Formats: sequence, structure tokens, C-alpha cells
Amino acid sequence: MRISACCQSLSPIVDCGVHYVDVMCQITKARPVQVHGVGTRLTEDMPDGMYNYGHLHVTFDDGSVGWYEAGWGPMMSETAYFVKDVIGPKGSVSIVMAETVGEIRSDDINAHTKTNQILLHHAALADDGSFAKADERISTTDEPDHDALCEREQRFLLRAIRDDLDLTDHMNDAVRSLRIVLAADEAVRTGRVISL
Repeated sequence: MRISACCQSLSPIVDCGVHYVDVMCQITKARPVQVHGVGTRLTEDMPDGMYNYGHLHVTFDDGSVGWYEAGWGPMMSETAYFVKDVIGPKGSVSIVMAETVGEIRSDDINAHTKTNQILLHHAALADDGSFAKADERISTTDEPDHDALCEREQRFLLRAIRDDLDLTDHMNDAVRSLRIVLAADEAVRTGRVISL
């Protein structure tokens, strides 16, 4: 697949980032206040004005910071392509790969839809200055693959239609996340920090 097929109208930090920013907002339960973004064009195989690699930082009103990087193309790192973090006053939550999954590659679509493990780091300290609670590695090996995940989403949408479910919160979350990644895209294109 040519990179330009992916980058006709959206950058990777918009197309992919909206999903991860949504999770950042769910984790922090805080209001996003600023977005920083950088990006670059690593190939000429895309439309003018488009870039295929980007990095965003979101700061929240509780002091939390989330970051996300995304890129399309054969030049993307096989190591860093799946590191996602949200860091706040109480600790951090990271999506990490288990040490035993060295065969997973960045061009495997299922590797982009499965978290593999969630690392929960607690910031609380004991009286002696050591961590009061050990890090937790939460296994997510029971996650569905890409197709099964899409099927779950379609089944939920069908149930929402049939049962007239109130999706107001879901819609507000989606719009908020889209607003953040569009601000990140603006930050990339203008070189400015965007206040929300």
C-alpha cells in the first residue's frame, strides 16, 4: 500500500490519535487545556501539505500529561511504534508490549488494536521514600483481534439503534477527542501551542 492512500486527507495523529486521546481523557477524567504537536514529512509519496509522522502532547487541568506518536510508512520504528503513556499526579498508565512478544511488527494491524499489557505505576510513597505500591502489569491477552473488535463495535451500534440507547456521553467524548487531535494537527502546521 502506498503511503499516500493513507494520507489523502488526514495525518496519522488525527486518524489514529483520536482513539488514544479518547482513552487519555477517560483515564484522567480531567479537562484538556493545551496541545503541543510536531510532525514531519518523511517521504514525497503523499499529497502536498501532508505529513506522515507526528507526535502530540496533551496537558490537562489536573497536571496530567498524555502523549502519542503515530506514523505511516516503511521507515517507522519497530521499537517505539506502540508506546503510549498518560502521566499524572497519582502515577502513570502505559500500554506496553510484553517482553515475550518480539515477533510483533509495526505493519501487523492486530498489533495496533491490542494493548497486550497495561502497566499501572503508582506514585504514592511510603514513609521511607520507597514506592508504597508495586507497579501492576495488567494482562489483556483476552482482547479480540481487529475483526472481532470491529464486530463488537457494530453489535453495540446495532443495540444502540434497536434499544434507543442514550449515546450523549459517547458523542461528547468523541467530539472532545477529535477537537484535541485537530488542535494537535494545527500545532504541527503552525508551530504553535494550541490552547483549548
